[in-house]
Amino acid sequence: MRKYVLLLAIVVSVFSLHAQVKVGDKAPDFKLINTDYQKVALSDFSDQEGVILIFTCNHCPYAKFYEERINLLHKAYEPQKFPVVAINPNDSVKYATDGFSHMVAKQYQFPYLLDNEGVYKAYGATKTPHVFLLDNTRNGFEVAYIGAIDDSPQEASQVKVKYLEDAIKAVKEGKKVNPDFTKAIGCSIKPFQ
Repeated sequence: MRKYVLLLAIVVSVFSLHAQVKVGDKAPDFKLINTDYQKVALSDFSDQEGVILIFTCNHCPYAKFYEERINLLHKAYEPQKFPVVAINPNDSVKYATDGFSHMVAKQYQFPYLLDNEGVYKAYGATKTPHVFLLDNTRNGFEVAYIGAIDDSPQEASQVKVKYLEDAIKAVKEGKKVNPDFTKAIGCSIKPFQ
């Protein structure tokens, strides 16, 4: 009997390590330090229609490929009440360029938060970049889309399907997002230990 209890405990802990929010779930709140040295919480965006939450970093080649596209997303959708909020979940001891001073140097026009509290785990983010489109419903923020920004991680000029922008359009029109999940393509997260 003791073996079975131990086995069950191991199985539960393994699954909890890989827990991920699903489309339709309430978005986990967070309060993290921004590059302006102020704390930013998801609840700070309660006056917005939604939030484009992107787990990203500085060192990953895929994150670098998407950097300009993320800037353009914020420029296009922040006026429509769908701002970008970026979160860097990587440990700067492992990758110095993911350190806070390097984040500040990016001078993004949107919040760029340091995740030294493991928020990425609450969402189930595994890659940089990894997108979670949050819809601000009467019940609070709910996950409307999870996955990739588009279908061309390396070349912006080769994009044929803009998954995230299509999802935003569907949410704004009150329609079902389709697809509501795609595979995030990027580097694996190197979290704080």
